[in-house]
Amino acid sequence: MTSNFAIATSARKGLNTKVFYDFADAIKMPEKNLASIINLSARTISNYKESKKALEAPYSEHLLKLIALFSKGETVFGNVDEFNYWLQKPLWNSDEKPADWLNTYGGVDFLAEELDKLAQGYPA
Repeated sequence: MTSNFAIATSARKGLNTKVFYDFADAIKMPEKNLASIINLSARTISNYKESKKALEAPYSEHLLKLIALFSKGETVFGNVDEFNYWLQKPLWNSDEKPADWLNTYGGVDFLAEELDKLAQGYPA
């Protein structure tokens, strides 16, 4: 998913919870933490899974944006561990960490822009 149009189109259909669990595993993040980032509880995700219900569009969109961000982060940093490390370091001239921005769409977009700057050699 490289464009907002592709993300929105897929999100409107709803994502299978398997995407959530596979992504949490791939980025080495506890499911509880990832669920919190997309503003759900781990129990709610589990309920969706048990009832074979797709995630609703807003949660699907947030998850797809996170997947795109982590893919970009892996490209810029070389692997998910280094990207996760960067997410925990304070932003330039701030007490906030990049991870603090993951819980909103705008925050994910902001971090994607910061990764683009890093890829071009600018400090972020």
